[in-house]
Parts: sequence; C-alpha cells; structure tokens
Amino acid sequence: MNSQVDQDNSSMAGKTCIITGATSGIGRVAAEALAGLGARVTLVGRSDEKGALAVRQIQDATGSNNLEFMRADLSSQREIRGLADRILQTVERLDVLVNNAGSIFVNRQESVDGIEMTWALNHLSYFLLTNLLIPLLSKSAPARVVNVASSAHKGVSLDFNNLQANGRYRLFHQYQCSKLANILFTYELARRLDGTGVTANTLHPGFVQTNIVNKEGFFGALFRLGARIAAIPPEEGARTTIYLASSPEVTKVTGQYFYKRKPAVSSPQSQDIPTAERLWKLSENMTALL
Repeated sequence: MNSQVDQDNSSMAGKTCIITGATSGIGRVAAEALAGLGARVTLVGRSDEKGALAVRQIQDATGSNNLEFMRADLSSQREIRGLADRILQTVERLDVLVNNAGSIFVNRQESVDGIEMTWALNHLSYFLLTNLLIPLLSKSAPARVVNVASSAHKGVSLDFNNLQANGRYRLFHQYQCSKLANILFTYELARRLDGTGVTANTLHPGFVQTNIVNKEGFFGALFRLGARIAAIPPEEGARTTIYLASSPEVTKVTGQYFYKRKPAVSSPQSQDIPTAERLWKLSENMTALL
C-alpha cells in the first residue's frame, strides 16, 4: 500500500498514535503510514476479526511490531469510556489522536444511549473520547488531535432544537450537520487548549472510496456507484490526515481546517464562536462530562 508520505521512515519513532475507525479506508491507510514512519499505533474499531487482520497486514507491510488493536463501538458512551480507561492504563504517552470513525445512516437509528446514531458516532464520539484523553495528551505535549471532517459541512447550520433529527430524517443533511459539529468542536478545542502544547486541527479528505454508508439497498448501491466513478482511493484521501498527524510543518499550527495538506476556509457557520460554545456545553450535557 502506498501511503505517499514525504518523510523518512523514522520520523515518528518514539511517538504513539491512536486512530479510530482504523480497520478500513482512511483510518487503515493512516495507521499503516504512521507505523511505517516508526510510530507505535493503536487501531480502534468495532470488529476483533477486522482489527486482527489489519494489524497483521500492517505488520507485513511495514515490519512494525509496535501495533495493537482495541475494540470499541464508538456509538456507545460506555464503550468510549472503557476504551479511554484502557488507554490511560496502558499507554504511557499519547502524541497523536486521530478521530476518524464515522458513518452515514440510511435510516434513523438510535444508539444504546438513545441518541440519534449519526450524532452519537460522528460527533459525540470525537467529543467524549478526546476530552477523556486530554490529560494524557497534555502530559505528552507537544501532542496533536486530528479530526476528520468533510466539505459536506458547507451549506448547513445546526438546529439546536432538533439536533437528533426527530420527525423528518434526511440522512445526508444529518451527516452534514455532524461534520459541521466536527469543525466547530475542533476550533473550540483549539481555543481551550491554547498554551498547553496540544494542537487541534481538522480536514476534508476529499470524496473517498470508503464503506461510510452503513447499509445495503438502493442508496448504498447508488453511493458505491458514484464512488467508483468519481471518488479518490483511500491512499489519496488519507494524505492530509497523515500530514497533520506527522509533519513537522504543522507542529505549532492549531485551530485550522485543511484540504490537500493546505489550510482551507471552512464555512461561516463553522467559524461562529457562540455556536461553538453552545455546542460544547450541549455536548458536555449529552455525554455527562459536566
């Protein structure tokens, strides 16, 4: 697998990276690239079988023995807390946290916590896991948080009266709102971490050939057809994630949105500070972090 990293193969030696959604797609490519650069990499995913396979394949490709898999369903707050506890108990330092797990849900579903699944997985998992790991990230500074978002956030605003899409469920609109939340969260996180040595950046990976649609059927088939025609391969889509996780060029860069490894401009809605502060407080309530 060609991860297209423009660095020597030991530039991440001694560093520890955790990547969610790491058994396929962008996360899988990023895990291999960072392992190839010498990092210790923990892959997070829902399937022990897929996790073990990904670890073996990355070991074969890179020769790295500094790989492990941790299973967690990140739509469950109990499992997120269990994952964070395992990390805090077994990981001495954390240099990079890549929040990458996400999905598009064709039909409205609720998580085990009674939260609409797109919101639970795509936004609240980023928010809760990151906050639980901030003490370790701060202790390990300089450290980085990389949040995979999407240009799909453009053109929508958050309806704080109906964030969970009660009533009419529009699957792509709900996905767009979750990606807007990723960016708002990143910017607010960067402000709150100012001076700690921990940076927070976000990115649009491009339209990537991944298994982001969680269901078969007409929409799933249509999305996969479009992906075959127009989407870029995960190897290309992962380049900005890898860059933000490893490049010395962005060691002190924080609170930025990137596309194709360059700073880009996110939507006006994503840059509204009162909205970000309101989202943070609401997310604290929804995850019982208060």
